[in-house]
Amino acid sequence: MSFLQGGEDSHNNGTSSQNDKVLITIAAIKNELTGINDAVFKDIQTPDELVTIIYFSSLIEKLTLYRTVIFPLLDQKEDLLKSADVPEKVNLSGVLFSITEGNTIVYFHKKNLFITVHTYSPPMSSIIGSDTESSVIGPQDAFTESLKTNLSLIKRRLRNTGLKNEDYTIGTETNTKISVVYMEHIVNKDNLDKVLKKISEIKHPGFNDISVLKQLMDDHPFSPFPQFHGTVRPDAAVNYLLDGRVAILMNNSQALLICPISFFELFTSPEDYYNRWTTASLLRALRFFGFFLTIILTPTYISVLSHHPEMLPFNVLLNLQESRGKVPFSPVLEVLFMELVIEILREAGTRMPTKIGQTIGIVGGIVIGTAAVEASLVSNVLIVLVAISALLSFLPPNFVMSNASRSIRYLFIVAAGMFGLYGQMIAFAWLFHHLLSLTSLGTPYMTPVIPRKWSDYLNSVVRVPTLYRRRKAGISRAQSTKKPPVEGGK
Repeated sequence: MSFLQGGEDSHNNGTSSQNDKVLITIAAIKNELTGINDAVFKDIQTPDELVTIIYFSSLIEKLTLYRTVIFPLLDQKEDLLKSADVPEKVNLSGVLFSITEGNTIVYFHKKNLFITVHTYSPPMSSIIGSDTESSVIGPQDAFTESLKTNLSLIKRRLRNTGLKNEDYTIGTETNTKISVVYMEHIVNKDNLDKVLKKISEIKHPGFNDISVLKQLMDDHPFSPFPQFHGTVRPDAAVNYLLDGRVAILMNNSQALLICPISFFELFTSPEDYYNRWTTASLLRALRFFGFFLTIILTPTYISVLSHHPEMLPFNVLLNLQESRGKVPFSPVLEVLFMELVIEILREAGTRMPTKIGQTIGIVGGIVIGTAAVEASLVSNVLIVLVAISALLSFLPPNFVMSNASRSIRYLFIVAAGMFGLYGQMIAFAWLFHHLLSLTSLGTPYMTPVIPRKWSDYLNSVVRVPTLYRRRKAGISRAQSTKKPPVEGGK
C-alpha cells in the first residue's frame, strides 16, 4: 500500500507523457477510464468522511476487495492509513497504471488524499501436471500463467536467500511484468548483465507469451534452432538455477526461459536425473541420434534410388523397384508428397479438439497411407520410412527443436534429389557449420564440443551416476565450477 497525494506532479517510469502534468482528480481518472465497462467508481460513507474507491472488477475478487478495503474503511478499529507505506508522490499516469495492474485506488475527499491498495486477485488456473513435458518419475506439478504462483513454485524448492528475483515491465502497450531469477553466489555476472541489457533494449508493443521475448533475445534470429530453453517444469528450472543459469518468468505465460543453453541440453529431460544412469543414457542417445536420423532417412531413400542404386544389395533393390513399379512420380516428388501429407495430418490433429484430433491422426494416417499405396502413388517402403521419420521427430523434449528437425529435413530432401549422397554431405557440412557458429547469450552453442571441457562429457549424451557429477556445466560459466561435495552411502 502506498500514498498518492492529490494534485501533486512527479514523473514515473513507464507512464504516458501526456498525463505527466495532469492533476490527480476523480474527474481526470473518470475521463481516462471512459469506455472501460469494468471500471468501478464506488462511494462509501465512513464515520469520518466520504471515500471513493476505484478498481477494475475483472481483476479483483469481491471477497478480497471487501476484506482489504471496504471492511477496514467501515470498521473504525482498523484504519487503512495506519497500515500504509511511506508516502510517495506520483502523477496521473502512475495512478492509471496502478489501476490497470489490479490495485484499488482509495480517495479520501476530506483529506484530498489518494492511496493505492494491492488487491490484484483475478481467477487463476490451478497447479496441474504438464502435457508437453510429462514424466513417470519425479514431480508432476507445472508452472501456471500466474507470475507469483510460478515464483512460489521455485522458492518452495530453493529455500535460500541467495535466490534473487528482479521485476521489470516490458511491452510499450501491454506493460507486461517479467521477473529475472538467478542464484546470486553462483550465476555468472556477465551472463546476467547480458540478459538485463537485452531486456532493456527490447522495444515491442506487447507480449502474449514468453516465446515472443525469446525470439527478440536470440543472437541469431534467422536460425531454425532455439537458442534459449523454455520449460514448464519447476524442477527443471531449479536444476538450471543451481547450475548458474538465468531464468526469466513472464506474467500470463506458463513457460520459463533459461539462458544460456547448449545444443546437447535440448535433448535432456528432467526425468533423466530421476532414472538410473543406464536408462537415462540410453534415452538421451536415442533422442540425440534420432534427431539426425529423422533428417536423413527419407533423403537417403531419394539418394539411393535416384543416384546410387549400386549401394543396395540386389534383393533389397529388387524389392524397392517392385514396390515402385507403378509409381508415376520421381523419388523426390514421392517423398515430398508423403512428407506434406504427414504435416497436414499433424497440423489438422493439433487444431482439432483433443479426442477428434487423435482419431484424425490415426485413422487419417492409416486410410491415406493404404489408399496411396493401392493407388500406386507411393511405395509401401516409403510409407514405413516416413512414419518412422515422423516418430523420430517427436523424440526431443524441446518442441521447438522438433520443429527445427522438420524444417531442415526439406533442405536435405532437395539436396539429395539434386546431387544424391554428395548433396546430403554438403547439407551436413552446412548444418554443422551453422551449429558451430551459433551462440546462446554469447556462449558457443555446441558446448561441450566447443570449447572442450572434459567434465561436461559426464552429463551430455551419456549421463554418469550422480555421485560422479561434481562440476557445473561449462556453458553456465558459474562463479564456482565445483558443486558442493556429493557423497554416497557405501
